[in-house]
Order: sequence, then structure tokens, then C-alpha cells
Amino acid sequence: MGTTPAHTVHTAPPSQPTDIDALIEAYAPVVKYVAQRLACRLPDWICLDDLISTGVVGLMDAIAKYDPTRGTTFKTYAEWRIRGAMLDELRELDWVPRTVRQKEHALTQAYAELERQHGRSAADEEVAAFLGLDLDTFDAWLTDVRGVSVLSLDLPLELDLHGNTLTYRDTVLVDETPGPLQRAEAQDLTRHLAAAIDQLPEQEKIVLSLYYYEELTMQEIGQVLEVTLSRISQIRTKAILHLRAALQNLTHGAYPAVP
Repeated sequence: MGTTPAHTVHTAPPSQPTDIDALIEAYAPVVKYVAQRLACRLPDWICLDDLISTGVVGLMDAIAKYDPTRGTTFKTYAEWRIRGAMLDELRELDWVPRTVRQKEHALTQAYAELERQHGRSAADEEVAAFLGLDLDTFDAWLTDVRGVSVLSLDLPLELDLHGNTLTYRDTVLVDETPGPLQRAEAQDLTRHLAAAIDQLPEQEKIVLSLYYYEELTMQEIGQVLEVTLSRISQIRTKAILHLRAALQNLTHGAYPAVP
């Protein structure tokens, strides 16, 4: 699949929805870029064009439902709707086999347990030993689960007052302005994530920074770091597993509050 340079995502589309045709034209590169970033972490049989088509539907939904009085820019709202539509489509396809989900769960639990015990990021050798795997098999598991983190917002957190399971996605506020308690909770979560990122191995921190902040594709990151695309994918997967383990430990009260 081709790549789109990160800077093309920010080609000054209009900040507020005014003309539907103009908005669709302006945000077409955003749809394509989001689709490419998802597709590079998915099985080869997932069609890029299908993701793009689904993203366009998400964009049209954003245009129809955007409310400027809610305090969110149209750009932020549209990107959330575009990505959300693609993730919904992937869930409909149910493309992740049960065995892969089991591996992802086992890896997350292993990272969480080891990091509770040691108070630091777990090394590859420690996780492999915990799971009874040799390092080659451990690397194969990382390759197998590389796309599961796409659905990380659906990871269960806890039960709400009505006994329903809450997920990370349920805690993301896009359609409404957060209140003081919600802002405090978001700030607390940000502090914990910052602390967890700070404890990551240096290479994982670099990959996360280039991918999420500089918005490079994994292929571009591989060129910067002079390693293969598959290796960059593994590094990113390990970083996400570390952070998911940290969030899991946080929700179970395993870590003290970050000052």
C-alpha cells in the first residue's frame, strides 16, 4: 500500500462546516491518510479502498451532526468520526481470530503482572519466560497481535452504575464539553500515561513519538531508524502492550497516584 506524507493531513481545510462538497474535497486526504495508518497494521486481505469508502461515510456523518456550540473544532470532530467509522467497520468484519485475541490478552496480562511486581517496564526475556515461550515464539506472537491494538478503545474498564461494562471509548468526550470532574479524570489519566511512556525503553518512546506526534507512517519511521517495517511494527506493538498494561494496573489500583 502507498503512503501519504504526514504533512498532507494538515492542508488547511475549513475550520467550520459550510459547504458540503468543499468539506468532502478538503478532507479527502485526511480520510485516505487515516485509512492508510490503520491498514498498515491489519491483515493483507483488509481492502484499503473499503476503509476509505467507510471513512467518507464517517466524514458525511460528521458534516451532518457537527454542532459548533459544543466547543470542539470541526477538524477534531471529523477525524474522530472518520476513524470511528473505520473501526466500526472492522468490528463488523470481526477479522481478529479468537486465537489472536487470546495471545493479545495473555501478553497484556503478562506485561501487567510483571510490571506490578517490578515497578518498571518488563523486558522481552521476562515476558517470554512468564508465558513459557522462547524468544522466537514471543516475536511471532507480537507479529500476530500487531493489529489488535486498533481496537484498544474497546478494552473493558469496569462496570457502570447499571452493571454495564465501560470501555475506554465510553470515556472519550467528543460530542460534549467535559465538566470539572471529567477534566480532572482526564488530567489524571494523562499524568499516568506520561509516567508510563517515560518508563518505556528508549526505542519504543522514539517510535511512539514519531508515529503519534510527528505522524510519520511506520514505513517512514523504519527509514529514519534504518530498521525493517516488521521490526518497527513489533516495537510499536510492544509499546502499546506496555501502555495497556499500565492502564490496566491503574484501573485496578495497582499504581499510586501520580503527583
